[in-house]
Amino acid sequence: MLIKPSIQGGNDRVRVAYFDCFSGASGDMILGSLVDAGLDSAVLARELEKLSLPPHGVSFKKVSRGGISGTKFDVLPERSNKETERYLGFRELCRPVEQSGLPEYIVSKSLNILKRMGECEAKVHNTTLKDVHFHEIGALDTVLDVVGAVVAFNELGVGEIFFSPLPMGFGGSGFVDCEHGRLPVPAPVTLELLRGQKVVSGPAGREDELTTPTGAAILTTLGKCAESCPDISLEAIGYGAGSRDLPESPNLLRVVLGEKTTVAQGDEVWVVETNVDDMTGEICGYVTEKLLRAGAVDVYITAIQMKKSRPGVLFTAIVPEGAKDAVEKVFFQETTTFGIRCYKTSRRVLGRSFVEVETCYGQVKVKVGRLNGQIKNMSPEYEDCRRIAEVKAVPLKSVYEAAVEATKRL
Repeated sequence: MLIKPSIQGGNDRVRVAYFDCFSGASGDMILGSLVDAGLDSAVLARELEKLSLPPHGVSFKKVSRGGISGTKFDVLPERSNKETERYLGFRELCRPVEQSGLPEYIVSKSLNILKRMGECEAKVHNTTLKDVHFHEIGALDTVLDVVGAVVAFNELGVGEIFFSPLPMGFGGSGFVDCEHGRLPVPAPVTLELLRGQKVVSGPAGREDELTTPTGAAILTTLGKCAESCPDISLEAIGYGAGSRDLPESPNLLRVVLGEKTTVAQGDEVWVVETNVDDMTGEICGYVTEKLLRAGAVDVYITAIQMKKSRPGVLFTAIVPEGAKDAVEKVFFQETTTFGIRCYKTSRRVLGRSFVEVETCYGQVKVKVGRLNGQIKNMSPEYEDCRRIAEVKAVPLKSVYEAAVEATKRL
C-alpha cells in the first residue's frame, strides 16, 4: 500500500496524482481508481462512516472493463431509502459533512466542492443556491463520492492533482436521463463546472455520459488540467471502473501516482537598495542586522565610488513581498539615505531541508539543498559546530568537515 510521504523540513518532493480521463470521469470512478492504486478500502469506509447519512453500505469489487481489471465503487442504500422520493436543499446536502467527525480540512475541501456543484446547478436552473434541490438518492452518492475523494487524497499523501482534458461526448446523439427528463450529453451542469477548462469530444462511438457533474466538480476544484502527466517517479497505477462494460472503449478512469521532484523552486522577490557615503562601519553593521530582523532574506554591502570620487557603499536587501514595507522603513529610519530603489526580480532556489547527522564529535544539524532529488549543496549549522568545537576543544573546521562527510553518506 502507498503511504504518506514524510519529508522533514523540505518540500522539494511532492506526491502527484494524474488522472488519465480517456473514458471520462465520475465520482465513483475516482474513488475506485484510488483504491485500485493502493488505498486501503477499509480505512476509506471507516472515515465515510463518520458522515451523518441515512443507513447505507459501500462496496469495492474487482471487475473487468474492456479486458482490463479495475475497481468498482458502489453505494448501497437500504431498501427503505431507495423507496423514499424526496429532494434535499443545498443546506441539507452540506449538513452531513458539517456535522461529521471528520477533520476540519477534510470538511472544508468537501464543502468547497459541493458549493461549486450547487452554484452551477443554480445557474443552469436560473435559481439561487439556497433554492437548489438535489434528489435524495443522488445526494447520498454525491456526498460519499466527494468526501471519499478528499479523504482518499489525504490518506495517500497526494499534494498535487492533475487531469487530462475531459471528454464530453459532444455530437447531438447522446442523452442522459435524470429527474428533469432527457438532457443532451454533456449535462448542462457538467458544462458549467468545466467552464474555462480544456475539453475534448471523446471516444468515437460513445453516446453515453462520459464525464459526470460529480467527477467534474472533484477534479476541477482540487486539480489542474494538464495535457500530459508531470515528470514523476511512478509508484502506483489504478483503474476505476464505470457501471457498464462498453464495446467501444474500456469504461475506466486511470490514475497514476508518484513523486514529482522540482528542478528548482522559484519565486519573486524585491531588491531594495540605496547608496550612502556618510555612515560608519559600526552603523552599517547595525543596519544590516535591523534589515534582517525586518524580514530581508539577505543583505549585503558593496564598495562603490560616488559623486566627487567619494568612497561609499551600496546597501542591497533581498526582500519577500510581505516584508517590503518593514525593510523600507528601516532604510529611512536607520540610514542617512534620501531615497531608495526598489525593483522586482525572480529567483531560483534549491529545495531545502534540515537533517541531523551524527559525527565523531556529536550531532550536527545540516541544511541540505537538493536538485531533482539529489543533494547538491550542504551547509552545517554554524552554532552547532561552534558549540561542539568549544566543548570538545577541537578546531571548528574539523567539526564542519565531519558534518559534511556524514551528510554525504545519507
